[in-house]
Amino acid sequence: MAPPIDRTITVGFAGLGNLGRPMTEALGRDGWQLKVYDQEPAKGEGLELVEGPAELAGCAVIALAVPDDEAVTAILTELLPLLAAESVVLIHSTVLPATAQRLARQAEEHGIGLLDVPVSGGAERALTGSLTVMAGGRAEVLEQARPVLESVADTVLHVGPAGAGAAVKLANQLMMFAALAGAQEALDLAGAYGVPEQTVLDAVATSTGDSWVSRNWGFFDRVAAAYDTAGTPVRNRPWSKDLWDVVAAAREADVQVPLAGLLAQHLADQVEAHARKGSAS
Repeated sequence: MAPPIDRTITVGFAGLGNLGRPMTEALGRDGWQLKVYDQEPAKGEGLELVEGPAELAGCAVIALAVPDDEAVTAILTELLPLLAAESVVLIHSTVLPATAQRLARQAEEHGIGLLDVPVSGGAERALTGSLTVMAGGRAEVLEQARPVLESVADTVLHVGPAGAGAAVKLANQLMMFAALAGAQEALDLAGAYGVPEQTVLDAVATSTGDSWVSRNWGFFDRVAAAYDTAGTPVRNRPWSKDLWDVVAAAREADVQVPLAGLLAQHLADQVEAHARKGSAS
């Protein structure tokens, strides 16, 4: 088994979006040397930016925080044949479990360790290096990559083999968005009777309706505003993309997820409408 990675190596990081950019800042603050890639070079200001994924090939660790399965696959199709044996690939993107499994098999053919390591916690926790990582893949690869992961996360969980991290992330997203949809409808109901949102949230804080969503009300408004600034299409935002990924993963596994199907149809409109309402007030 390869020893844990130390700070003499360079980490290649692709994807400088809502989570990726603060993750690179946490890594740099913790002493890692970085090379970064993004299709929009302006996002790499202040970092050592490369022009294409192939220029990350000399890095011992490659971390991906790009938007979707297609972007992850495109980068790794180019990079895997170029990486040295015993390199490690970390897929932080939210992808389908089947995609993570397929890419892990391809990486193994090149003697490369690959982990699906999606994260949870949002941009603020990414910046402070206190995310939660859900790791799928071989335990020995996780131990090799743990020093890098612990620079961006205060909780690193090995949840199973390749694809398990992706599956747990989608489970988390479904639970969170189900709570969000319920909270939005509940606040609309109370509002129809003249009760302000904050009054309901204060009451719920010590009641059985309490949830992460209600304790962090406004989180999705801020994330939506950040996506607006970055020009991210609604279909690529988590409350749209991730729910459709849940439905696709369930179909692949022949699991019925009627609530996820309903949420995938309408939650994005609710989130965006609430965010616009907040920005206008």
